[in-house]
Amino acid sequence: MVAMLSMTMTFAENENAASLNNIEAYDMKVNMKKLAQTLSLTKDQMESVTEIHKTFAAEMMFAAQSKGEERNKMAEKAINKDLAYMNYILSDEQYHKYVMLLNITLLNRGLR
Repeated sequence: MVAMLSMTMTFAENENAASLNNIEAYDMKVNMKKLAQTLSLTKDQMESVTEIHKTFAAEMMFAAQSKGEERNKMAEKAINKDLAYMNYILSDEQYHKYVMLLNITLLNRGLR
């Protein structure tokens, strides 16, 4: 009985740790000053990009709370919306850099 209880507790801890790690992958916080430098943003672009990114980060965290295929759909929708808004705000060169950075981030976090 004690061994079974220990195994159950260990499994629950591992499941909670995996769930926490999975949620952390959806945390899209970035250093906006470094992003602004990397993309050479103007002041107006910086304000817009900051607001767009706040929305994107919130949508990704909301997706992280969902399960399975619904999570993937919500994340994909958030990514596509973010890219559409960024495409409108950024120049072609800035947008291509942003897409590259976002793709690398998503790949590194196991979301692509």
